[in-house]
Parts: sequence; structure tokens; C-alpha cells
Amino acid sequence: MSVFAIFKRAALAASVAAASLGLTTQAAHAEPIRIGYWTSGVSLGFGAVLEAQKFLQQRGLDVQFVRFSDVNAPNRALAANAIDFAFAAPAAAVFSSAADGVPVKIVLATQPADVEFVTPDDSPIKSLADLRGKKVGMSPPGSSVAAIATAVLQGNDKIGAADFSIVPGNEARLAQFLVQKQVDAAALRSVTVAQLKELKVRRLGNFGDEWKKLTKSDATPYIGVSAVRSDFLAKHPDEIAKLIAGMRTALQWGASHRTEVAAILQKSANLPAADADAYASRWSDINRVTFEPLDIDTLKREHQIFVEGGVIKGTLPADLFATQAYDASKAQH
Repeated sequence: MSVFAIFKRAALAASVAAASLGLTTQAAHAEPIRIGYWTSGVSLGFGAVLEAQKFLQQRGLDVQFVRFSDVNAPNRALAANAIDFAFAAPAAAVFSSAADGVPVKIVLATQPADVEFVTPDDSPIKSLADLRGKKVGMSPPGSSVAAIATAVLQGNDKIGAADFSIVPGNEARLAQFLVQKQVDAAALRSVTVAQLKELKVRRLGNFGDEWKKLTKSDATPYIGVSAVRSDFLAKHPDEIAKLIAGMRTALQWGASHRTEVAAILQKSANLPAADADAYASRWSDINRVTFEPLDIDTLKREHQIFVEGGVIKGTLPADLFATQAYDASKAQH
């Protein structure tokens, strides 16, 4: 075989190898970002808007939304590598997973604790101190709602976890429990309280005020955070920055498009018009896309209080809070 023929064959082999490598790289890059969220609670509206308006796809991202009916499922899916990113995972559950060695990073604070303790208006319960020995409906143990409720009742009213009974359920079921008087009180999102039509309720206190009383600060606690698998963030930091930028666009759009948000919720979540509008009207109160130093300090304080109160266990990894993607997202418009 001539030198020319050998060179030609080698060049062809190199070309094929390069093409194969390119296809492999392209295929690996083409894998969608698997984004999980809970569809029966606080993250329902934001997820529905993200899906309907395609804010993430507009930034060149290939995404696959994975919906869960259980509040703790997105966190478990992260641990099992069934999803890459959860934009409203329960903060308390993520803390526990990270302390147990699950390779995740928190990259955003997303859902402030816009939750109220309420009881039927004709109930003899007049204050949170009266919840001792009572049945209280709320999100299941392991959720941030249950963690914060337990922490503030113990810290402010000396009602320990064993001094009241948690009756778990999603928002719709909890409202039903309250109407049917299967619970004495409930911790409900303010938007759910606004949607109650069959029952007049007495407000006993809200998470924000109770947390400020407990911590003697002006910080607002978070029940939801955005978490990403550590290996995915390490390999795709630019994509996570784009994802955060797309979430910020969704947040801003929802604040100025109340009618459109309500229409999306009616269609995708089957909500009655009045309930969808009630949700849309509180859009800016129940959603955030932020990760400033104050947010991180608040989350660290939450963890400390949860541990001190025996709600969760473990020490947080020093590198749990990853700010690079959030900082990079600020340069994207």
C-alpha cells in the first residue's frame, strides 16, 4: 500500500472517529434536564406557568418536566437520580438528604412560608397555645411546613412534637378536613384560606410572624428551595444559570399577567375560575427566585432551629449552598 493510501485511510478513520465523537457529545448534550415539582401544593402554579409559557425552552434549554403528587417525592427523586433539578423541594427534606450524604446543592430559595394557622370560626380554640393535644392538618412530616410548624409551636408556645397530632394531606384534602371538622386546626397556604368558601375561619397566626417572634429577626422563612444534583451542576453550570434566568423571567411575567396565570391554572390544574384568580393574585407573595446572602443566612438559621428542636438531624455540608449559577444568571436577560 502506498504512503498516500495509508495517509488517506488514516485520515478517513480520524474523520469517522471525530464524527462519532461529535455525535456522542451531541447526544450527551441533547439529554433533557429532568425538572421535578410537586403538583398538589405551593409549586403547582409556578410549574404550570413554566410549562405553558416555555420560558426555559426560550433560553435554548431542552427540558423534561416530571410531576409528583407527593410533597417529598422530588427530594427522593433527586437522591435516586430520577431527576436532575427540583425547583420547589421542601427545604427541611433537602437539609436531611444533604446531611445523609446525598450529592445535592441548593441553588435558590423559591417558596417563602406564606402559611397560616386557622381553625373554624366557631371553634373554642382561640390561640396557638390552645393547640396542645389537638389534631392539626398540614403537609406531611418531612415537609418544610411540618418542620416550621413544629419549630414555632415548640419555641413560642412550648408545645412539643408529641403534644399535638399532625394529620397529613395536600391543600385540597386539608381544606376538606377542616370543613368536615376532622381536624381541630390546619396550617394552610394563605391562597388556600382565601379559596375557602364553605367555612369561615379564625386566623390564629402566620408562619412569618411566628418565625420572627421565634428568631427575633425580620427574616422570612422558606418552605421550598431549588436543588440540583451535584454531578449535574458540575457538568452543566451554564445550563443551570440559564434555568435560573428562565425562572426569574417566569416570576416577573406572572406578576404582571394575572389573567393569563389564572387561565393557565384553570386549564392545567382544573381549578375553578375564582380559585385560579385567588392564586394568581398572590403570585408575588408565594414565589421567589433569589439566593442572596440574607436568603442563605435564613436557610442556615432554619436548619439550626430544626435540629435544635429535634425536627431533623445532621450537619449540613459546608458546600451545600452553591451561588455560582445564581450569580451567573444575573448577567442574562
